[in-house]
Amino acid sequence: MSLWAIVLWTWLGAAIAMAATWAVSMRVRNVGYVDVAWAGLMAAAAFFAGAAGEGDDLPRALVALFGGIWGARLCLHLLRRVLREPEDGRYRAMRAAIGDAPSRWFLFFQAQAVVVALFAIPFAAAAGADAEGLEPTILAAILVWLVAVGGEMVADRQLAAFREDPANRGRTCRVGLWAWSRHPNYFFEWLHWFSYVLLAWCGPHFLWSIAGPVVMFAFLWRVTGIPWTEAQALRTRGDEYRRYQAEVSAFFPWPPRAPRLPRP
Repeated sequence: MSLWAIVLWTWLGAAIAMAATWAVSMRVRNVGYVDVAWAGLMAAAAFFAGAAGEGDDLPRALVALFGGIWGARLCLHLLRRVLREPEDGRYRAMRAAIGDAPSRWFLFFQAQAVVVALFAIPFAAAAGADAEGLEPTILAAILVWLVAVGGEMVADRQLAAFREDPANRGRTCRVGLWAWSRHPNYFFEWLHWFSYVLLAWCGPHFLWSIAGPVVMFAFLWRVTGIPWTEAQALRTRGDEYRRYQAEVSAFFPWPPRAPRLPRP
């Protein structure tokens, strides 16, 4: 199946799944299920691209394995959070801004289906690659994937453990990776997309694979990631979070800056 056929069928399946998720979310009044569905659909998109791609067996299998494990792990992690906690503050703020009209939220959920299809492009590009001559980049892709998914898992566990301690309620996590980046989970999620760039290296759609890290960085940096998350953190933690912003890198892990002392 061609790259664009894979993307089209992915979008159609995601649109149907997001419509069902929208119906459930409206009933339980928790829009956070959109994130769970997005991650699960990304896993499904990777499996589909791996099964339907036009490339050799090895890159197709690695696309299914890489994207499937990454998406399934993220889906389960987000599902546990949604089931245990009230609706994410980002979505409560969005609800206050756009209202409760189901039609508006339906469009929001369908926009996420389009995003699923967009990120299926690097999956399909990598699944269309030839295995011949790809050996060095396959090893590099495996290494990048292991570092990225491992780092994301560690960041998520560190944050979850911090939040589970009642003594930390209302405080900012500065444990482990969170002392070097305000969003280490986002950083490693972005890094993960370079796996498909490496897998697509010897394929006819290599340039399309670059859409993964480029578009993900744009979304995290300017659209749905850091801006919304930090706006919510500032609403709930105020000056403490402003100090965190002043001392810790926003995205790329880097040693923290020394705390600023007040002027005499």
